[in-house]
Amino acid sequence: MKNIYLFASIVLSICMASCGGSGKKTDTIQPKDGVFAHPSVASISLEIEADPKNAALFFKRAKALRDLNEDSIALKDFEQAVGLDSTKAKYFSAIGELLFEHKDVDGSVKWFKKAIQIDPKDPVAHLKYAKMLVFIGENQKAFTEINTVLRQDPYNSEAYFLKGVVYKTMKDTGKAISSFQTSVQVDPQYQPSILQLALIYAARQDSLSLRYFDNAYAADTSQLVALYGKAMFYQDNGQFDKAKAIYKKCIIRDPQYTDAYFNTGWILMHEDSLEKAARQFDFVVKIEPDNAEAYYNRGLCYELMKRPEQAIGDYRQALEFVPGYKEPKDGINRLSK
Repeated sequence: MKNIYLFASIVLSICMASCGGSGKKTDTIQPKDGVFAHPSVASISLEIEADPKNAALFFKRAKALRDLNEDSIALKDFEQAVGLDSTKAKYFSAIGELLFEHKDVDGSVKWFKKAIQIDPKDPVAHLKYAKMLVFIGENQKAFTEINTVLRQDPYNSEAYFLKGVVYKTMKDTGKAISSFQTSVQVDPQYQPSILQLALIYAARQDSLSLRYFDNAYAADTSQLVALYGKAMFYQDNGQFDKAKAIYKKCIIRDPQYTDAYFNTGWILMHEDSLEKAARQFDFVVKIEPDNAEAYYNRGLCYELMKRPEQAIGDYRQALEFVPGYKEPKDGINRLSK
């Protein structure tokens, strides 16, 4: 089965130097091709052409670029904003957050600290810094940053959410639940906290999780993780028909949702619908040609259907991507005897 939290990280080589405007005419020549041709970016570029010393415009365009997953280009605009106006804490914390998301923890710290130095009361900087501290296991320091925000604003739902994350990391589930519930009381639509409550109750095999998954999906229907989590709950509790129906809904919403295909295939294997299961794994490898787990499971379907040549082919393909993968090695040994 596939985990909800599959995450692929990328590493960027990042220049930390800020780029200030020089006043030359070339500063006003904005790129117009590639991602810069996108309407959400092109319109801001026109504003920059008219006002090239406006740091807020570079910050605005950087956020638009991030929405398009163009983080390395966005970084340059964030740095340009800092170079033009070094008095805005949010410019510094935005760079810190971007670096942190790309696993440059050391690089992010100096930007968060600078943001807090500029504006000690900036809740955004404190909470972004707290996220980084949780990631590196500095839980008590994270509490300090979170509590700084809550003293200023006792109705900050994100602060309570992060407090819940810290408690969950510390294995204090009771306090984690309390913090997430407080976050939801403050903001009933705060999806991260609703989803965490769903996951905690799902781990306990408590059907209360289903209500939280529904609420999390209702809070943000663009994110399918809540639907997927609900299907996983049914799957883990042997309610395969309900799980398959929700996985189908995920696939209708997003035809590239490989986890839904994979888990549907897993269920069909356990229902002895091997041909149908193999087709689900077909979809996975078409979308993700390097998915070793999908090749292995399709190979297992073929082995169980007494089609050894196809099974060995898939097992070998799985080993191409993950050479130490034990199960396909065992499969080849079984079929080679």
